[in-house]
Parts: sequence; C-alpha cells; structure tokens
Amino acid sequence: MGNWIMTVGGGGAALAAATLWRRWRAARKSERQRLAIGDFLARRETVTDAFLPAAASLGKPRGLAWQSCDFHDAVEFALDRATGELYALAGVTIAFSAVEGGGMEDVEAVSNLRCATAVFVHRDGAWISEGRTVFNLEPAEAVLQFRETLERLPSGAELATAPPA
Repeated sequence: MGNWIMTVGGGGAALAAATLWRRWRAARKSERQRLAIGDFLARRETVTDAFLPAAASLGKPRGLAWQSCDFHDAVEFALDRATGELYALAGVTIAFSAVEGGGMEDVEAVSNLRCATAVFVHRDGAWISEGRTVFNLEPAEAVLQFRETLERLPSGAELATAPPA
C-alpha cells in the first residue's frame, strides 16, 4: 500500500511541478516581450533611424531610390508563430525618386508618396531593421494580412495600463 501512495503522490508532485514550470516560463516570456516593447518605444527614434539605409540598400523597388521616410505614430507588435521572434510594425510614408537609367524616369507616379509598414525584429536583445517593408498597408492591416504567421501583441499603451503578470 505504501508504494502505491508514494507513486500517486510522486506523480501528483511531478504534475504540479510541470504546471508551475510552464506558468513560470510563460510569465518570463511575457515579461521579456513587455520589456522589449518598452525598449522599442523608449528608443524609437534611434531604432527607426536604421530603417531608411537598410531599406535603400535592398535595391527595391527596382529603378527607384529611397529619398525619405516619415514615421507615423502607429506601431503594432507581433510574435512570429513559427520562430517566436518579436516584430514591431511601424507606419511610414516613403518618398522615392527615379534612378537615372533605371527605366522609371518618365513615370509620373514616381514622385507620389507611398504608405507602408516598416518591419523591425527583436533579435539577440536588440531591435534591428533589415529594411523589410510592407507596401500599401498600415501596421494593423499588415498584422491582419499575415495573421496566419503573426500573433498580435498588446501595444505599448495597452501594456502601460495592464496589471503586471
């Protein structure tokens, strides 16, 4: 009888420990995300300064040179469901000019401002820009467009009013 009680008791203790471990890990992950989002919001100007050079270096769209990038207030944060990477999606207005010899010199629409979403990723404890851009979508629309791969996270404003985990 004593072995049976020890087996049941040990199994119950193991189950309780596993449950507590999962909750602790989830709370730690949530706290890391909250801190990373806070870091983006606090250092936003510095982080976003890296976007234009990174985007311009990609050579896209072909035949156009990146002239300027004005950031909007809108920012959405999302988690990549497959990799677990944290993304910041910031609204931008982009101005282009035609590259000489690029075939776009006579296109009247080149000077039109473009609405887009600049993509930032939190990697190795820092926010970086690879120059990735989602054209013609605001940040909330981009998260919705990629809802199969991205999970929307609370914004900085939502986190500021939420009770700590």
